[in-house]
Amino acid sequence: PEVLVVDTRNQYEYDVGTFKNAINPKTDSFVEFPQWLSENVAGDKAPKKIAMFCTGGIRCEKATNACLQLVPKGVPVYHLEGGILAYLNDISPEESLFDGDCYVFDQRVAVTYGLQPSSNFKKSCHGCRHPLSKEDLHRDDYVEGISCRYCTGKLTEKQQERFSQRQRQIELALKEGRKHIHDPKEETFRRG
Repeated sequence: PEVLVVDTRNQYEYDVGTFKNAINPKTDSFVEFPQWLSENVAGDKAPKKIAMFCTGGIRCEKATNACLQLVPKGVPVYHLEGGILAYLNDISPEESLFDGDCYVFDQRVAVTYGLQPSSNFKKSCHGCRHPLSKEDLHRDDYVEGISCRYCTGKLTEKQQERFSQRQRQIELALKEGRKHIHDPKEETFRRG
């Protein structure tokens, strides 16, 4: 292709949504991204042009700097200013090349066009923090507050016990009509 479009986000973010035809580096952490770049676009592997994107633009700037150090001079490297969030806020669904929702790092879990909360992703796993779709919540391997399909079999006994205790505390608080833990982020989000 003329332009290599690269999603600089982590796998769990990519799973929620990405741009059509974007390359998925399959990273679990952004610290793995420079290694992916050096293995896939450095030197004579460089495409004619590279375009990268992320959630809000910050990782793209870091990725752009890393990329510019690896590709031959003259290979243009672009990034989506403002990231996916700016794109979803500015582009209509009819004009969009984005497929799915965008994972966000707050209580909304994911957003869609106009930055409205996703109707498909409403929860994250308490065990591994992976965003969960409506379908994920109905799977046999989903255990509320403990684990999901992404972390079942990967948690230590100590983690499982800790998450089980937390879930029991949440359920007890709910039964008694009180909040489990005050989360200032949730309150700030509700106030807008």
